[in-house]
Amino acid sequence: MDSFIFDKAQSIMTSRRAKAESENEMRIAEINARIPQIKEVNEAIINTGRELIRVISEKKEVDISTRIEELRQYNLGAQEMSRKLLEQNGYPADYLDVHYNCPRCNDTGYFDGRFCDCFKKLCGKLSTDELNKNANLALCSFDTFSLSYYKGDDYFTMKSILEFTMQYAETFTTNSGSIFMFGPTGLGKTHLSLAAANRILEKGYSVIYDSAINILRKIEKEHFSREHSSEMIDMVIGTDLLILDDLGTEYETPFYNATIYNIINTRLNSGKPSIISTNLDFGGIKRRYDERVVSRIVAAYTCLEFKGEDVRLQIKTKNL
Repeated sequence: MDSFIFDKAQSIMTSRRAKAESENEMRIAEINARIPQIKEVNEAIINTGRELIRVISEKKEVDISTRIEELRQYNLGAQEMSRKLLEQNGYPADYLDVHYNCPRCNDTGYFDGRFCDCFKKLCGKLSTDELNKNANLALCSFDTFSLSYYKGDDYFTMKSILEFTMQYAETFTTNSGSIFMFGPTGLGKTHLSLAAANRILEKGYSVIYDSAINILRKIEKEHFSREHSSEMIDMVIGTDLLILDDLGTEYETPFYNATIYNIINTRLNSGKPSIISTNLDFGGIKRRYDERVVSRIVAAYTCLEFKGEDVRLQIKTKNL
């Protein structure tokens, strides 16, 4: 794992823990001021803890285990009394508990001697953010996608694709289906996939967006490095949504073709959605890739064929 990502994740976990404990101290101060009885009970719990430490450290009790059990039972009784008093005064029974972001590891990042799932998820999100920072995600939105460049039947085709993609982004979950966008260059495939990425990121999901060639190069570099790392392929396979742009622009190599199939097949088998865009038509896809790649896409993806005249050329011509 990248040391920058690891250090940043640890810093975030430390801040989360400090915030939870600070908020708990404020709630304790509030309750002590409003309900003096609970303050007395909590002080008794604290004194019980001190007594327990004394018994264990001094080891002077004849039957230390019996004394420890007595103190434990007293403590449990006091805690139960505190909870009942809270409820009687209109507060939740757990109001004085520390409400950590992750109750499994109490925001330490570690559980049962290993990294907690929350810490691994945070590292994944930070890695994804780092990967996406040069993708110009903010430049595209559904609002800036203009249908005025499409004419006749192409207009209605693209209007339908726009509405479908907007609905997909608005209702996205990790159980959503996958989309295959294909058609000539300059018709809005990248624009709509970036717009979808923006909206889905706003909903709190992890998204990896990049061109096929960039992703494949990074996977190849790690695979053939001295460390033989799998961090990039793990991120690509594990992210909530993968957006693979410009499929078919990468070099034709056995490693790249096998990796493409591995990504598509593994994500489909695990039920994870993807959006793939390409300038190739189905004939080009069939000529370029293994039959298994075509079969998986045709069978499992919603295929959207983009039609019209190159928007970028229209804009360039208009500005001359």
